[in-house]
Amino acid sequence: MTRIANLSRKTSETDIEIKMNLDGTGKYSISTGVNFFNHMLESFSKHSMIDLDVKAEGDLEIDDHHTIEDVGILLGETFLEAIGDKKGIRRMAHAIVPMDESVSTVAIDIGGRSYCNMNLDFKNEKIGDMTSDIVIHFFESFSSSAKINIYGTVEGENDHHKAEAVFKAFAKALKDAIKIEHDQIPSTKGTL
Repeated sequence: MTRIANLSRKTSETDIEIKMNLDGTGKYSISTGVNFFNHMLESFSKHSMIDLDVKAEGDLEIDDHHTIEDVGILLGETFLEAIGDKKGIRRMAHAIVPMDESVSTVAIDIGGRSYCNMNLDFKNEKIGDMTSDIVIHFFESFSSSAKINIYGTVEGENDHHKAEAVFKAFAKALKDAIKIEHDQIPSTKGTL
């Protein structure tokens, strides 16, 4: 079974292509036009061991919202296609990741329902060249289109460390949840 997907999305605001291999080695090629977001997606790929190619062009002359939102939507859709029928996956997982003075906890459930509860509080309007409040919206967009539950918290002083801890914890939790452990659909309903 190969868990690979390649999708694209083009709107009047963005033009995005994403390739994903859930059973990769953490290789990545990321280009979104938002340098700090590139860094977060590179960390996600490396720590989840998911191979990820993201090419995104967006209306950055307005701001970073549409680009990051649409990458989140398409990343979730690509994940949903790649995961397939979810037969044999662990399904639920969590991770706690420290990053210097910061620490993040993320729990996920690949159960077929969308819900996102991220308790993230950033001190500054920007983290590098990325708007800090878009971090939560990225995870909401991913959760909605991937049909997974995401719960996350972060504590700390440095916004860069806090954001990076969240993306790494998400990567670790997702890596654990997509592991193939058996040959069953992990649900009493018989479907996810």
